[in-house]
Amino acid sequence: MRKLKQMALSLALACGGVHAADETLVRQGEYLAVAADCTACHTAEHGQPFAGGKAIASPVGEIIATNITPSKKGGIGGYSEAQFSAALRQGIRADGARLYPAMPYTAYATLTDADVHALYVYFMSGVKPVDSMPAETHLPFPLNLRFSMMFWNALFLNAPGYTPDATHSAGWNRGRYLVDGAAHCSTCHTPRGFLMQEKQDEAFTGAQVGPWFAPNITANRVSGIGEWSQQDLIAYLKTGRLAGKAQAAGSMAEAITHSFQHLSEADLAAIAEYMGSIGDSHAPASGASRFNQGNASSNVGALRGVPFTTPVSDEGARLFSGNCASCHGSSGEGTRDVFYPSLFHNSATAENNPSNLIATILTGVQRHTAEGDVYMPPFGAQPNALNHLDDGQIATLSNWILQRYGNAETAVTPEQVAEIRRGGPASPLVWLAQAGVGAGALAAIVLLIWLTIRRQRRRNSI
Repeated sequence: MRKLKQMALSLALACGGVHAADETLVRQGEYLAVAADCTACHTAEHGQPFAGGKAIASPVGEIIATNITPSKKGGIGGYSEAQFSAALRQGIRADGARLYPAMPYTAYATLTDADVHALYVYFMSGVKPVDSMPAETHLPFPLNLRFSMMFWNALFLNAPGYTPDATHSAGWNRGRYLVDGAAHCSTCHTPRGFLMQEKQDEAFTGAQVGPWFAPNITANRVSGIGEWSQQDLIAYLKTGRLAGKAQAAGSMAEAITHSFQHLSEADLAAIAEYMGSIGDSHAPASGASRFNQGNASSNVGALRGVPFTTPVSDEGARLFSGNCASCHGSSGEGTRDVFYPSLFHNSATAENNPSNLIATILTGVQRHTAEGDVYMPPFGAQPNALNHLDDGQIATLSNWILQRYGNAETAVTPEQVAEIRRGGPASPLVWLAQAGVGAGALAAIVLLIWLTIRRQRRRNSI
């Protein structure tokens, strides 16, 4: 995908589509768009770059990504730079409508005026226009009233721009600028409050994002990534894996594929430096790391010679043998080249939150890096498919894996699997907002009736 974009940009430059004086700005803007991972949301599967149409799961409903190509019919071709900046950093469209914070404008508010200008030049001059118009987002009432975001922004949106911290190095400041801004790491890794705002006092301590759990990435050595060296983090961001510790899947795999692996060594080092300074005062400072749990274990040998239709006492072992052992090994040790990771010393099996284990089994893994493609098939396929496992089977398999290779204190229920299959936990905000509106309407009706009766009584008393 990135090579195709570069070829298209080079063609545009060669054909005079961009003035020579703007070439540097276009390339700077392209780099920033990669750092911001615009592709992950605004390019649908098998769709044209930045043409939108991708459905993004959120706790309050699906949000459809818009077309951000320079098409004047379907995209943002009619935006002035000021309107582009307002959309990017304030969540306000050219028509005045408010964007939902699934578009991480709360993070992009950090971007400097110079970087916003470079992005504008890139999207207007270096991106191919596509005239298609994606479907509209339809959230349930009253969240479909976009003007309500005006009040949300007043509470939670910071002023645009970035102020360097003179007490830290240039590398640390660059890392903070990227992490808090373009890379918008906090958008996924910070838990959210009742109004879906980020809890700033718990920044980067982990949060549920649809079916996946974005883990703690603070420097805490127990619950975070404090035991990783800066080179470990750089290697993970470039490849999506760190042998014996973690593998990227879901939205993080997309971020590796489309964004992090393409950043410069200097920027990756800056990110690693900054992340190494972020503490977590809410987590224990000592104990077993989530990357060092579990050991090699196997009892699938007890199944040899037993017909598949014969009931066995250990259904988890049979499910593991039939679906997992051929790649991850009969003892969960993975392969020597770590292409297939071990299931012990693996963050997906050691978290207190089992969402990532469940989601991995359900949806599989797909990641594209310079090292090559990584693929694990999904086992949550449609019923009657060859690789379909139902909610009960996935719960049984998950518990068997957790007991032998990971956090044995964590248990998975079929109900949890069903929730992850549906796209993750829903927020109570929708029905609470509806209840609030209903209560307000009821109070208004009661007040109107009371005023009417009171007025009638006054007339009768005259």
